[in-house]
Amino acid sequence: MRALRALRPRRLLAMAAAPGGSRRGPVLTPESMNPAIRRVEYAVRGPIVVRALELEQELRKGVSKPFTEVIKANIGDAHAMGQQPITFLRQVAALCLCPELMKDSSLPSDAKERARRLLSACGGQSVGSYSASPGVQMVRENVARYIERRDGVPASPDDIFLSTGASDAIVNILKLLVCGSGSSRTGVLIPIPQYPLYSAALAELDAAQVRYYLAEERCWALDVAELRRALDEGRRRCSPRVLCIINPGNPTGQVQSRECIEDVIKFAYEEKLFLMADEVYQDNVYAKGSAFYSFKKVLKEMGPPYSDSVELASFHSISKGYMGECGLRSGYVEVVNLHPEVKAELSKLVSVRLCPPVLGQMVLDTIMDPPKPGDPSYERFQAEKEAVLSALAEKARLTQEIFNRTPGIHCNPVQGAMYSFPRIDLPDGALAAAKEKQQAPDMFFCMRLLEETGICVVPGSGFGQKEGTFHFRMTILPPTDKLKILLEKLSAFYTKFVKEFS
Repeated sequence: MRALRALRPRRLLAMAAAPGGSRRGPVLTPESMNPAIRRVEYAVRGPIVVRALELEQELRKGVSKPFTEVIKANIGDAHAMGQQPITFLRQVAALCLCPELMKDSSLPSDAKERARRLLSACGGQSVGSYSASPGVQMVRENVARYIERRDGVPASPDDIFLSTGASDAIVNILKLLVCGSGSSRTGVLIPIPQYPLYSAALAELDAAQVRYYLAEERCWALDVAELRRALDEGRRRCSPRVLCIINPGNPTGQVQSRECIEDVIKFAYEEKLFLMADEVYQDNVYAKGSAFYSFKKVLKEMGPPYSDSVELASFHSISKGYMGECGLRSGYVEVVNLHPEVKAELSKLVSVRLCPPVLGQMVLDTIMDPPKPGDPSYERFQAEKEAVLSALAEKARLTQEIFNRTPGIHCNPVQGAMYSFPRIDLPDGALAAAKEKQQAPDMFFCMRLLEETGICVVPGSGFGQKEGTFHFRMTILPPTDKLKILLEKLSAFYTKFVKEFS
């Protein structure tokens, strides 16, 4: 036995050594990993957010800073910014998680009835069970009814796939569309500025970005002439097959008119493009004269040849709107005019992930089919919903007003969604200082802003912008009193920054 024990260290050394005596190196290195992943960038959780987290830790350790807290205005995370959850949604979620709460007389009868119905559709009457891969059938049926009420046109639950937030559904649809290599590689038209999910997903899938620019001078309007310019440019290097639209816009906050949507659908029909409509901010419309029109509604009302041939995938989520339930990760995609065999392949693709989070599906159901007049929860639900949306409308107005008071900051009206995307004039001295630090000028500005004020916003270069222009994206979600202080503090910092580098 002693002899065997003596041999073990030598055997381990021999196993660790490669032929020739050198130690075995790692299989996975920066050079050997998937190169597509190295190309992925996601600005809203990028280097500036990493530094914000470091600063928070330093504050906790008592390190002296010129501020007492880090305000993360970089991401649309409503509850993290202090927005209160909608009571009915949480009551149903709590009842689904803990059915013993059905005995609690303080919980309303309609929340209990909703939870019973939802649990009856779950395996073993538990949200801890898997659902069908496209989602719980009852929830898909309620999504279809919601779309019918919203649009006034038929919807089928068979065309609806529930997902882990809208992001997961967007990536799945892109996976179906991306193919080819070289000049035949799939090209995807994306708006600039864009939500970085699109550029990140396209980098991961090795698809070609085809950038079309929104018109900042016309409140970030979408222009079909610009779509055509981008398409012609894209066809010289790839095979454009997909057109992505974000309405209401992220990060730009514009809301498209019905006429604009019709023009886009006609363009997609003429150029044989698949339409992807990211409509997760459909409840967030604030500007007078603005209204949300879904691409599905406009497409169907246009009639043939558009309504029966233009392929469309539209996306919605519980993360935004008045709900703000980002962490519960639930959303859906509705597909229109999708080839039956392709739809079968989409069913197969979603089955690989087993199913979306079932609790999130329960909450999605309450949003698709909220309390009705006469229900015990109706008045409270309506009051809470209207309070959130009216507060956001006021914060959208306040953001535009305070920023535009400051010489050098130019902020378009925030018509919808939950962000502003102001343009900032930066002096030559700041451009030179940024170059010396090997940073984009707006990144240099945002990093200085974070270090000196604790305000975390995302540089416009992370979303795309016209050459020679500089922006940042900031959420309007903080409570109104805190937002006002934040806006004034940021504006004062900008004025000081310009003076320093002029």
